[in-house]
Amino acid sequence: MRKAKLAGRSRAHLDERFRKLRPPARFAPPVRGWIKAIRTALGMSTAQLAKRLRVRQPSIVALEQSEAKGTMELATLRRVAAALDCTLVYALVPNKPLEATVRDRARTFARRRLEPMEHSMLLENQKVRAKARDAKARLEEIIRETNPRLFWD
Repeated sequence: MRKAKLAGRSRAHLDERFRKLRPPARFAPPVRGWIKAIRTALGMSTAQLAKRLRVRQPSIVALEQSEAKGTMELATLRRVAAALDCTLVYALVPNKPLEATVRDRARTFARRRLEPMEHSMLLENQKVRAKARDAKARLEEIIRETNPRLFWD
């Protein structure tokens, strides 16, 4: 229960931070990449950026191409950002709130656990409580008391 509570607090904190980053499409890089876009906007040549990074000019062309293809290493991108007097911002922004993702997984988890019992009860001609209120309460209980690691098996 302690892990579930801690995970819930962590999700709430992260969801609040991610809320400010939505929609993530506004951070999409320019077609030719951030390096080239910023370098040209600053009026800096590839030779000048190469000098700042202490590399040869053809390396800058290769770096820009690598970034545009999405194959550049973060450490290298961080170095180039510093040479351009920029800060590299790196984030994984979930497509929906983390709480919603966990709730979806918890519903699946609960269904997997309850279906065999419901099937057994039906075979024994027993009534199955299918009230939405009961299902919602059970889901809340599962989210509150179950280690969220179990939801991902």
